[in-house]
Amino acid sequence: MGPVTEKIETDAAPPPHADVVLIGAGIIGVSAALHLARLGHAVVLCEKGEIAGEQSSRNWGWVRKTARDQREIPLIIEALRMWGEFRDQGIETGFQECGVLYVADDDADRERHARWVEMARPWQMGSRVIEGAELADKLPGATRAYKSAIYTATDGRAEPQKAAPAIAAAARALGATVLTHCAVRGLDLIGGRVAGVVTERGRIACNSVILAGGAWSSLFCGNLGLHLPQLKIRASVLRTGPIEGGPETSAWLGSFAYRKRIDGGYTIANGRGNLVPIVPDTFRFFTQFLPAAKAERRGLRLRLDGRFLKEARTPKKWSLDKESPFERDRILDPDPAPEINAAAAKSAADVFPVFRNMKIEQQWAGLIDVTPDAVPVISPVDVPAGLIVATGFSGHGFGIGPAAGRLAAEMAVGATPIVDPTAFRFDRFNDGSKIVIEPGL
Repeated sequence: MGPVTEKIETDAAPPPHADVVLIGAGIIGVSAALHLARLGHAVVLCEKGEIAGEQSSRNWGWVRKTARDQREIPLIIEALRMWGEFRDQGIETGFQECGVLYVADDDADRERHARWVEMARPWQMGSRVIEGAELADKLPGATRAYKSAIYTATDGRAEPQKAAPAIAAAARALGATVLTHCAVRGLDLIGGRVAGVVTERGRIACNSVILAGGAWSSLFCGNLGLHLPQLKIRASVLRTGPIEGGPETSAWLGSFAYRKRIDGGYTIANGRGNLVPIVPDTFRFFTQFLPAAKAERRGLRLRLDGRFLKEARTPKKWSLDKESPFERDRILDPDPAPEINAAAAKSAADVFPVFRNMKIEQQWAGLIDVTPDAVPVISPVDVPAGLIVATGFSGHGFGIGPAAGRLAAEMAVGATPIVDPTAFRFDRFNDGSKIVIEPGL
């Protein structure tokens, strides 16, 4: 069972029409809804399950510039500014600056980190390589020394179980309609353009639609005849009870990563231990994902499990007047991998004595939506006109979410985009463009 999210008041029924309908109430969808509501647009946010019921409540809670793909850096800079604005406006996401570290074990790691810092220098983010006493000060009580680390003091953390519901509540206070347990079955099209959506509770006329469906987006696009290469990674996480005297700075240390929670406990995960379910789409998208598989082979483990048959039996086409796949499986709630979490907990206890008596309060897993280049799609599509796709955040979506949602919202209403969206275009996977994988840290 996944983490328990904050509950907010939602609406009982959809209105007959809106300017923009948003599909999916994760961090991207709720952020887009808030931005549109602030601009005075009539907005309907439709969620098939619960707000932040999937990956938006199951991630690590990091809000980082550190180690970003350079294509995402302008967006994360804006996102961090927005996280701070939410806090100042009384939107309780749990955001605070704490700094983020990525440690290096050897000279090769240190050289990679130095190259990343040099690449990021034009954005003046304050990221730098630290070592010695300064690094030890950021890892209080650690039983081993590390070669060095990238450190960005202005990076932060927030609470995944609080953030999206709080942003959705703020959007609703400004007039947005927020619907849970209201799956969008598909689009109503007239002349190749969006004229509305068909939900399980009826039709909503609208001018534009933002699809922020996370791991469901490729399936939704397929019913429209759109090719969106997207796979899922199963990531396991645990949270502890309160721990006194633990580190404040969030850190990635290879075999484990952690961040302090607002309740005094820690979210801990294996830094390299993610599972890749083998499903029919693994073979359909094999060629496009091959460069990523080669680049990330150390941290990914292929696994054949029940998802193969589940996805094989899921309809790829459906009629809008009948139950859709989104109504049959409201929330993706995979089981965590106990061995992966146990390895992370052991590594954390080996390095930090304060973790040795940790009480593990909960474990969960989530399915991360990934693209072949690990960079999101935030883009209109050519046909149908009026559809904006915002998906494939590849495990980076929580921190970048507020700005990504705003960018999608601006596209939906024809406003000047907050950043240049070229790197996020939908067609890069369909027009022969080379798939570019940035070197990992």
